[in-house]
Order: sequence, then C-alpha cells, then structure tokens
Amino acid sequence: MASTDGLMPITRSFLASYYDKYHLQPLSDDIPRLSSQIRGFAQDLLHESPPTQGESILIQEADSQPPHKIDENMWKNRENIEEIIFLLERSRWPAALQQPLTPEDSELANVFGQLKDKFEKTFSTLVSFQEKNSERVFDIVMTYLPQDFRGKIIRQQRERSERNKQAAVDALVSAGGTIRDRYALLWKQQMDRRIQLAQLGSATGVYKALVKYLVGVPQVLLDFIQQINDDDGPMEEPRSRYGPPLYSLTRMVLSIRLFVSLAWERFEACKLKRHQITVLEEAAEVYTSEFVRFISFISEVFANSPFFISAEESSALDGGKNDDYKEINVAAGKTYEVSLTVESINSYIAWDFSVIQGKMSMDIGFCVEYINSAGEKILILPYKRYESDQGNFCTCMAGNYKLLWDNSYSAFFKKVGSCS
Repeated sequence: MASTDGLMPITRSFLASYYDKYHLQPLSDDIPRLSSQIRGFAQDLLHESPPTQGESILIQEADSQPPHKIDENMWKNRENIEEIIFLLERSRWPAALQQPLTPEDSELANVFGQLKDKFEKTFSTLVSFQEKNSERVFDIVMTYLPQDFRGKIIRQQRERSERNKQAAVDALVSAGGTIRDRYALLWKQQMDRRIQLAQLGSATGVYKALVKYLVGVPQVLLDFIQQINDDDGPMEEPRSRYGPPLYSLTRMVLSIRLFVSLAWERFEACKLKRHQITVLEEAAEVYTSEFVRFISFISEVFANSPFFISAEESSALDGGKNDDYKEINVAAGKTYEVSLTVESINSYIAWDFSVIQGKMSMDIGFCVEYINSAGEKILILPYKRYESDQGNFCTCMAGNYKLLWDNSYSAFFKKVGSCS
C-alpha cells in the first residue's frame, strides 16, 4: 500500500495552476463551418420530406446543447460514431449503391467505404482510451488501499460487477436492443461505477464493511474519491478548460450522422450532389483527425494529473508507519459487536482478526448474524471459537448484519483482539 503521508485531497484551484502547463491547441476553424454546412444539407432534405418520429428525436438531439461532463460527451461521440458506422455498412446502403450501375454511383460507393474506414479507426481509438482510463483510475485507487484481503475483496467486487454489466449488455443486444438502447444502458452503468466510487469514499453501500468499520484505508483517498466527480469538484476544472472544444466535436458528429441518416432514407427522391459529397468527405476527415488529436491530448492530461499520482512519486513522502490494525479489548463475560447496514445484495462483508496471545493459549467466540425487518436473527456464519480468522461472504439480502465477538464464557480473562 502506497503511503499518503503529507498528501491532501486535490482541489479545483490546485488543478487550475497545474493545467496552466497544458494548453490545447485550438481545434480546426473548419469545424463550425463544416458543421453548419452539413446541418444545412440535412435541413434541405427535410424540406423535401418531413421527418419520421425517429428522425425527429435525432433532430432534437442534434439541436440540443451537448452534455456538460467530459466523459458523457465521450460516450455521446462513441454512440454517434457507432451509429454512423452502422449506416455505412454496405447492407445499409441504398440499393443503387449496393449494386452501382453508373460511374457516379460506383464513385459514391467507394467514398462511403472510405468514410466507414475513417470512423472505424476513430471508434477503436476512443474505445481504447476509455478502457485504459477506467483501468488507470481503479488501479490508482487500489494503489493506496491496503494490499491484503480488503483490496482483494474490492477487486473481486469490481470484477463481479463488470461481469454483470457485460451480461446485461449482451442480454439487451440478444433481445434486439438498438444502438441507442445499448448506449443508454452503458451510460447508466458508467454512472453506477461513479456511485460505487463515491460509496467507497463515503463508506456506504457495498463498501461499508470494508471501509467504515475496518481501519487502514487512508482518509485522504476517501475524501478525494468522494468529491472527484462533484459538480464543482476537481473535475470541473478540466470541464471548463477542455469541454468547449469537445462540445463542438459532439455537435459535429451529430450533424454528420443526421445528414447520412436522412440521405439514406431519401436517396432515390433526393440524389446527393457532388458538392455535398465533397463537404461530407471534408467534414469526416476534419472530425476524425481532430477528435483523435483531442483524445491524445486529454489522455496525456489525465495520465499526468496530480489526482493520478503514482506510488513512486508519493513514496518519498512516506515518513511514518501506517498501522492497518487496531486493538479491541473484550472484557471477561462481555461481547463486542459491529453492526452493518448493507444497502444492496451482492455486497461483500469481510473480517480479519486474531487474539493476542500470552502465556496461555486464548480464543474468542465469533459469528455473523442477519437481522430481518421483523427483528428475527438468521445465523450467517455459525458460532465458533477462534484464535484468529479471516473470511468474507457475498450477501444475498440487503439489511442489517452483525459481527459478534463473544468472551462471555470467560470468567477471568479479557481478550485483546487485533482487528482489521
């Protein structure tokens, strides 16, 4: 576990001074011009034929302000890129392009094939960025957690959660869910990850048993991960600096998707003009190149940001010993209890304790109980006497749990337990 001695939670003002070193070169001046032209072409198509209900939803989205948060914009760009790739699949092309009979149609087919390649490469870059960024955040958090069963349980909880999330996506796709449906679920899952991170910071939900009642987790880490995504928290600084360029890219990709979608549905009635194709090619080139440049820049910014400080950088600050255990005195004839409120099933409750031994071998009774809404007790872990024990279980019910250490059978000896 990396030391946090001498560290403090990162503030927005601290990040502001840090980001002064990272200036994003302005995006291409062609972005607003091309976005406007593409949106105008879409409007021309709508004059020829009114929008369907599905097209009206897309038009409303294209005309709305982009989301405020950087990660939500990244997901919006990913969704729209995938929608464009889907439209550019040969099987989705108008019939005249699937089996071109004229040189003009053959040229168009070649253009749209090249456009698909551009968007597929950009899509891969974005997916890789998101996956690496997610892993980096989690790994940094884990760096500052005790490297024992607590860290292992949190990793197991995350892996289980990610498997469940992927299973939900797979089930949605199998049931015929659209790309829009899938990304609505993916964004909900992303918000769930954010909630889990905040729960780790505030010691609630699935992490209560690991954090609030078990010592050894640095408070500076808990403070940081609890506030990191607040509306006016540290992440508001990169939003204010780097959000506007990203918003322009979000608007641009929506305009491109809207135009291609409308053009496909009206292809026979409204043949695409040569200058429209030229503008579309230029817009695709500018969007994909500038979006990849933005991803490369923001990836470097986030990787080097102070709130992603590495263990090596902080090791010089390690001026003291971090004691991961505390002593609990259980008097003769007494018990010691820890009550936990678990807010959701599939939460982990874990323990690690040992009785400090003297000249005589000593043990202590231990069990875990569940108390239902009627006040009835259900034994989860049967009562047994231990000199030491380490264990965990995954809850199948939300509600109240009790960890009980029992020294009532001893008339003379108090027991000193070392607990984590």
